[in-house]
Amino acid sequence: MTATRTKIGTITIGQAPRADIAPLINDALPPDVECLHVGVLDGLDAAQIAERFPASLGESLLTSRLLDGSAVVMGKRAVRAGLTKKIAFLEEAGASLILLLCTGEFDGLAAKKARLIEPDHVIPPVVKALAGSVTLGVMVPLAEQAQSEIRKWQATGMKLVFASASPYTASAEDVQAAARSLRDQGAEFIVLDCMGYRLEHKAWCREVVDVPVVASTDLMVHLLRAIV
Repeated sequence: MTATRTKIGTITIGQAPRADIAPLINDALPPDVECLHVGVLDGLDAAQIAERFPASLGESLLTSRLLDGSAVVMGKRAVRAGLTKKIAFLEEAGASLILLLCTGEFDGLAAKKARLIEPDHVIPPVVKALAGSVTLGVMVPLAEQAQSEIRKWQATGMKLVFASASPYTASAEDVQAAARSLRDQGAEFIVLDCMGYRLEHKAWCREVVDVPVVASTDLMVHLLRAIV
């Protein structure tokens, strides 16, 4: 008899498979686990994305990556609706665990049967446990996200400072400037608060600041490895 392979799924708010994340996840999985990678924007061109995922005035913004490597900015409300559809798709495909590849907050997001792992529920308490009661520097892709994403970090009780640099469009110099800004604001520990930040972004930061730096994707991949 052939053993049935375990299926898990990932959902990016951009297009899948993410060339910057999918290989890391695939390498972390045992041979008997199959991973299905899907994206909220799969199959859509730039015009369709702009039409279906507009950012309304005053709405929280999100950014992600397309298959061609370009970045898009979207309104959170439409993205959340897209995530609900992709969760249902992965459950129908047999995924028993679903990992969201976005650190943004999506209130009320749920799966019917699969275990849904949302980084915004995981990363803040883990960072708090690692860092203790220090001033936390939070790097986000868009300056506007310093306000929209602050709630999840306030729950840690840590003093917070913010800076922005997009993992998709910023140069090494831009990322390092953001890291210096966090340091100059008193940050004693830095978290790169987007799944788009890679180990190279962490390395760029460590070249110019002498404090611990945690990349969200690296953290989530390690935790995924521990539970599958």
